[in-house]
Amino acid sequence: MPKVSEDHLAARRSQILDGARRCFAEYGYEGATVRRLEEATGLSRGAIFHHFKDKDGLFLALAQEDARRMADVAAGQGLVQVMRDMLAQPEQFDWLGTRLEIARRLRTDPEFARKWTQHSAELTAATVSRLERQKSAGRLRDDLPTDVLVGYLDLVLDGLIARIASGHGGENLSAVLDLVEESVRRSG
Repeated sequence: MPKVSEDHLAARRSQILDGARRCFAEYGYEGATVRRLEEATGLSRGAIFHHFKDKDGLFLALAQEDARRMADVAAGQGLVQVMRDMLAQPEQFDWLGTRLEIARRLRTDPEFARKWTQHSAELTAATVSRLERQKSAGRLRDDLPTDVLVGYLDLVLDGLIARIASGHGGENLSAVLDLVEESVRRSG
């Protein structure tokens, strides 16, 4: 039996993640059935689940991929830039419209909550690090603890995701993000 190259495996995994992202965006977590995942990826269930243990594993792999990408941006340019990227390329983040389903599962499924927290920790760590550096440089307000700023930005991020998921992407949201950014900067 011939061995499959690492490049081929990586390409197949990427194909699955891209198709799954579209499927979760269109049908939500519950509606993204195995049949729909097969259609969206163009692959059989055997091929899909050769790379991912189950639907949760596939969903969490998407979360990890996006968290890593967002953490890279947040570390260098801040969480508001992550939000600007969401506005500029909503098709890359539309699967996050499943956030309501995620929120339900976080409340009702301890194992899912544990795994989700692991994946979102990278973005939180990058955000905290960036905020601390900006505070040290005198660019951010110093009257609030960093964890309050993180909570505020996370709340805005969740609201933006909900807004994009409901189909209300562009309406002055860039100006709103300007306001958010200004609200965390040091005045004077």
